[in-house]
Amino acid sequence: MNNKQNSSGRHFGFISTRFAGTDGVSLEAKKWAHVLSCSGHESYWFAGKLDTDPSRSMLVPQVFFEDEENRRINAQIFGRRDRSRECTQRIYELKEKIKDNIYEFIDKFGVEILVAQNCLTIPMHLPLGLALTEVIVESRLPTIAHHHDFHWERDRFAITAVPDYLHMAFPPKLQNIQHVVINTSAREQLAHRTGITSLVIPNVLDFDLVPPTVDDFSASFRKDIGLADDDVLILQPTRIVSRKGIEHAIELMRRLKNPKCKLVISHDAGDEGLEYQEFLTDYAAGVGVDMRIVSRQVSSMRSEDKELGKHYTLWDAYLHADLITYPSLYEGFGNAFLEAVYFRKPLLVNRYSIYIRDIEPKGFNVVEMNGYVTRAVVDEVRKILEDAEYRQNMVEQNFELGRKYYSYEVLERRLNHILSVIFGLE
Repeated sequence: MNNKQNSSGRHFGFISTRFAGTDGVSLEAKKWAHVLSCSGHESYWFAGKLDTDPSRSMLVPQVFFEDEENRRINAQIFGRRDRSRECTQRIYELKEKIKDNIYEFIDKFGVEILVAQNCLTIPMHLPLGLALTEVIVESRLPTIAHHHDFHWERDRFAITAVPDYLHMAFPPKLQNIQHVVINTSAREQLAHRTGITSLVIPNVLDFDLVPPTVDDFSASFRKDIGLADDDVLILQPTRIVSRKGIEHAIELMRRLKNPKCKLVISHDAGDEGLEYQEFLTDYAAGVGVDMRIVSRQVSSMRSEDKELGKHYTLWDAYLHADLITYPSLYEGFGNAFLEAVYFRKPLLVNRYSIYIRDIEPKGFNVVEMNGYVTRAVVDEVRKILEDAEYRQNMVEQNFELGRKYYSYEVLERRLNHILSVIFGLE
């Protein structure tokens, strides 16, 4: 990747409801900013929740999707088809306030290019999307709209009292917006539903960065989650939501019939409700599978507390894993897939649609299942766990493919292409 500064650096203004923590939008946005900085550009941040450099950021709490006023608005516009005049007025008033904030952000940091991170995609914060759309129209600033998941992909937005606003701003069809999606299916659906053309930029990792190794801090991870050194740590590195298909990981464990195998889930259900988590807990107990949810020990950054003990990162968990399970029913792309490849870990994948179309053709060597755990799947997992040479050849092959197709160099080339379109560069 080009690490030289250039004299034609631009000021990019990243806008979303949140740039903080380990959610996919925050992670990918920061990767974009890193790649842009290596080409001499400057990035600035606007959101309702931030963990970015304060000197380059503008925090507007009412822009966070969990802000109380936004939650009240969402309760009145989704899951119902009627909208009151009062609700429309509340949307308008909040939109106007946020619009003023965005203009202040642009002026404060001399923003030349706006980067809308999923806030013109999924209507988690409707007034923000409306405000930003109007700013894009009025300012004529070139804009990159990075779309991670559209409202038509989520059942909770299917019934709505704001079809007019969704048509206007999620996403808006404007000449000064370059649209980016993360998979081929999204590109096709966007074109079919709106007539908008887009460029596919997949999620990426810095494959040129040497992966960390177990150090003094992370060495105690297994012990702290109650595992012995010779236990087989099978890691499910996701939140507990039903589309992750975690019951398949439990079924794999059941059929392995190895008491040394422990299924470790890195995150809990979060704000998605506890029903699925309770189902998994009962199911695992019923079939005799040792399943451990270690969300109390896994955080966005390392820390240590005298009473609570250590908080490890997800990357610390990867370092200790013997196998990664990723039996998702649906994914927009699949960050956990890339992370497993980066850490050179063998991987079980359910062939979700985006994997079939965008990832599988690249030739990755993983254990594949088609919606259920077969005898062949179980036998392949056993071979991986027992045959070190076979396992090593598999993960090295995958790492090289990851470097080829999902590295920062790939992101840099595609961002440079977008900038050449925007500014007419050679």
